Amino acid sequence: MAAASGDNPSSLFATPAIVAASRNDGSILVRSTTPLKQGARCVGDWLEHWARLAPDRIFLGERANAEVPWSTVSYRDALGIVRRAASWVLAQGLSAERPLVILSDNGIDHALFALAAQHVGVPSAAISPAYSLMSRDFDKLKSMISLLDPGAIYATSTGPFAAALAAIKSLHRATIVSGNPDDADALPFRAVAATPEAPGVATAFAADTIAKLLFTSGSTGTPKAVINTQRMLTSSQQAKAQTWTFLEQSRDDLVILDWLPWSHTFGANHNFNLVLRNGGTLYIDGGKPAPGLFATSLANLRSVVPTVYFNVPRGFDMLIAALRTDDELRKKFFEGTKFAFYAGAALPQNLWDALEDLSLRTVGRRLPMVSAWGSTETSPLATDCHFLAKRSGNIGVPIPGTELKLVPSGDKLEVRVRGPNVTPGYWKAPELTAEAFDDEGFYKIGDAVTFADPAWPDLGLFFDGRVAEDFKLNSGTWVSVGTLRVAGIAALAPLAQDIVVTGHGRDEVRFLVFPNLAASRALAGLPESADAREVIGHPAVRSAIGRGLARLKAQGGHSSGHATRALLLAEPASVDGGEITDKGYINQRAVLTRRAAAVAVLEDDGSSEAIACAG
Repeated sequence: MAAASGDNPSSLFATPAIVAASRNDGSILVRSTTPLKQGARCVGDWLEHWARLAPDRIFLGERANAEVPWSTVSYRDALGIVRRAASWVLAQGLSAERPLVILSDNGIDHALFALAAQHVGVPSAAISPAYSLMSRDFDKLKSMISLLDPGAIYATSTGPFAAALAAIKSLHRATIVSGNPDDADALPFRAVAATPEAPGVATAFAADTIAKLLFTSGSTGTPKAVINTQRMLTSSQQAKAQTWTFLEQSRDDLVILDWLPWSHTFGANHNFNLVLRNGGTLYIDGGKPAPGLFATSLANLRSVVPTVYFNVPRGFDMLIAALRTDDELRKKFFEGTKFAFYAGAALPQNLWDALEDLSLRTVGRRLPMVSAWGSTETSPLATDCHFLAKRSGNIGVPIPGTELKLVPSGDKLEVRVRGPNVTPGYWKAPELTAEAFDDEGFYKIGDAVTFADPAWPDLGLFFDGRVAEDFKLNSGTWVSVGTLRVAGIAALAPLAQDIVVTGHGRDEVRFLVFPNLAASRALAGLPESADAREVIGHPAVRSAIGRGLARLKAQGGHSSGHATRALLLAEPASVDGGEITDKGYINQRAVLTRRAAAVAVLEDDGSSEAIACAG
């Protein structure tokens, strides 16, 4: 099917060329007509290449706080450390059956240790620090360690991880390695990195192996260990280079400041590998979009202007608030950043509009906003929005080499993925692997999509929610949870941090709301010390939520397009309960299960705790 191109900033991106073919069974196959070129053999090839071509270029930078200068490592020095640490990995007998586990946040030692293991065919497995530092029972961490049986476990310092390490001590035979040389109970990483380079490193480097074992975020269930092969990671970045054409033209200009965790595929396989594949520089942001931590991100942003700004919707929400009050930062950001990239969840339209407005008023042009879509199982790129979409939510088109199958499911199109970027399966879980693929080898990702325009497939696809999250009202009307969640956050802005949609098998939709406590305190005129229950019970906050529900009703009209009641939650999302990921994505199913009592309050029309739709 021929297609007409949308707006395209040609200096940055390739023009989409997509075909869509309908089949007799009702499914639709969608693919790029651009062939995928041959990529690198393995991730280590990228490091070897840039250590030769640009040895003195900064590869990674980090700093403890805004008061100290950045500590950096060049490509040449990084390769030297990687080769020496790889010699230690080989000497300790690590393998796919005894991989390297990393418990800590992003950091230079974290990156180099992981690359060292991968260099000689040993998978690394970065586990979200939340399972060690925020958990109380450590159950998920224990299950992960039992599954992996690691040969080495790394932490930046054993002190903060003491309780977690004690909880898993009986479950492994691993050597504990610490980035802190003063930790007497662990081998210092500096000793690992000082190991004399062994001849076996070059031999092992020639192997085609598993690169990583990455755990799913658990947004729709229990985390699973996803096999990430070298071929998956390199083909994904090759496709990215063919869509983001500026990468091939100005590699010395690629600078990224990023907080996104390497325990998830977005930060690790998309962002980190983007820098490594293209010889760029990654400054590791020690902050994140959370109360008390975003100030660090802003301080780092004042120091480093990124070529591309990556974040999740919650991060953009906090960035916009800061840019509105900081003229110098706003000017520096919009003048230096080529475009912004959002992923992890759909970006509410009010945030999209606010960024465009700030950019126009600051530099006289709109900041290009792009996105992509995929999962841990697709490493992560499956579609890329490498064109100027008209509004938020466009996840783009299939990348070169990747094919989508859209399968009718109720009134939606369930999307499935096939290509070299897709995992061969889950580690030591053949049953789960078999269930994850259909009879044509397409990975069943569980999401739904819709065409921006069915007649012109290269205008992109819109995320249409997760099939497992959607439900029917008593009227038989389907509720698109993903779509309604984003619309609800926008309607209740800035008071809703996130929303869980309920109403399964009932007459009306209702919201459980995780409040933005800072914005709610400001609206109520309460001090920062005000308790969460005092904040969410304040008449000004409750009234504003009611007005927001009324606005959503005016926009949505039909019963599945708005909520009639909302309940503000004083307790934040729980890590142990599986309610939230590092990226801030809310697990709808887990929240509804864990907070059944709150759902009951919502369904009780006589309850005074819930807020009814004004008007």
